[in-house]
Amino acid sequence: MKMDMLIDELQEIIEGAITLPLSGGKTVVNTERIKEIIDEMRTNLPQEVRQAKNIAADRSNIIAKSKEEAEAIVQRAEERAKNLISQAEDKAKVLVSQNEIVKQAKQQADEIIAAANNESVKIKQAANVYVDNVLKKADDQLSENLAAVKKTRQSLKDIQKKRQSGKK
Repeated sequence: MKMDMLIDELQEIIEGAITLPLSGGKTVVNTERIKEIIDEMRTNLPQEVRQAKNIAADRSNIIAKSKEEAEAIVQRAEERAKNLISQAEDKAKVLVSQNEIVKQAKQQADEIIAAANNESVKIKQAANVYVDNVLKKADDQLSENLAAVKKTRQSLKDIQKKRQSGKK
């Protein structure tokens, strides 16, 4: 952030200025260096603005990617749950077709279906936790980026106020 360094340098020049005696608090500063710093700030300002726009664009991409990843995880979990249930039902049909173990087959099938349903719930819960973590990380990153943009904007406003107060 070159703008921050330039602002710091301006502040150092102002804070290090020599106060003229009997002048009501007026100071002497190196106007040539201040003009150079202002020119550098004007040159770097578009770069800072582009950076802020890139951060905003990245935000949209992060959210879109997070949603896509979340949807894919949920879809895989649902497919796996369906496969487990289908396998359990198939196994139940085979067991039921054998006359001597009909009762046992029914019980095992019910247990397998219950286990598959429980597994399905666990998979969905795990997927939801993962998706929430991904979205939280995205939210944290976006918050940091937004804070940087706000800080840059405030710095620019402060510079403008200083210019305006210096003109008066």
